[in-house]
Amino acid sequence: MASNRPAPEAPFVPGQRTETFGYGSYRTDEGPWEEWNPTEESVQPVRGRHRVAKQRGGGLARSSTVLGVGVIAAVGAGGIASAHTGKPPVSISMPDLPSVGSLFDDEPAAPEGSATALSTLGTSTAETTESASDAGEALRNRIMAQAEQQQAQVETKAQKAAEAAAAKQAQEAVAKAQQEAEAKAAAAKKKAEEEAKRKAEAERLAELAKQYTLPTPSYTITGTFGQPGSMWSSGYHTGLDFAAPTGTLIKAIHSGTITEAGWAGAYGYRTVLTLDDGTELWFCHQSSISVNVGQKVSTGDVIGRVGATGNVTGPHLHLEVHPDGQATGIDPMTWLRDKGLTP
Repeated sequence: MASNRPAPEAPFVPGQRTETFGYGSYRTDEGPWEEWNPTEESVQPVRGRHRVAKQRGGGLARSSTVLGVGVIAAVGAGGIASAHTGKPPVSISMPDLPSVGSLFDDEPAAPEGSATALSTLGTSTAETTESASDAGEALRNRIMAQAEQQQAQVETKAQKAAEAAAAKQAQEAVAKAQQEAEAKAAAAKKKAEEEAKRKAEAERLAELAKQYTLPTPSYTITGTFGQPGSMWSSGYHTGLDFAAPTGTLIKAIHSGTITEAGWAGAYGYRTVLTLDDGTELWFCHQSSISVNVGQKVSTGDVIGRVGATGNVTGPHLHLEVHPDGQATGIDPMTWLRDKGLTP
């Protein structure tokens, strides 16, 4: 496989010491050798990839380089041979050799066992520290930015919640104010309606008062409707008693027609005045009667005088009210008040 021809064997010169090939000291078992200096005719120049680098230093470096290249070539050849011949590979021990790069470069080789990473070659400690500091600062800035972003999100969410709560509260306040305003308006309307109704009723009663009058100008109420007692055949008082001296004038409460005038048993002398709506007014216990049956009377006309005839305990006017001529009467006090009169 070598491209050079084998050099001729050098003649042996006894007693002459030469430099041994591949060793750092002289060995006696090699014997004295005659120095051989190859010439251009005996040694062909190296071609291709098998050029020997320029010698740097003494002969020992060149010898070591040649030895290392030779060992590598031998190992390669042995491997190829074992692959072709099928023989078991030969174990070859190689001494520790300097790196090939240190033989060809001017830079000093890295110390044996150095664990310096390839990425940090040529980087100073200050630069490494500064790089680590920059990386830590970048990480810190990123964390702070994320924290600020999260804080901003929390504040935004809280602000939106507060705005929603404020809007809801405002809506509730507006709704409440509207309800209160509507309630006040309804109350004011109701009050105004009631006031108008009272006013209308007062006006109506005032008009009726002009058409109606109390049966006697001077009196004392001594008996009311519905009072229980054994002196009344029905078991209770059926009218309203106006106590007054005998002979006190009795007036027509409203305009109408006299439908009865005369004696009526327990009622004594009685006059019945029928109004246009069919209501009958009974004036009882009179001492005298001043009208006749069928006579038309107007409000305030004298129809008789107070007396004590019939079933009585003293002089008074017993007044009864019978709507539509019914046998059972109603409370005369309520009826008179409905006509604008206050007994």
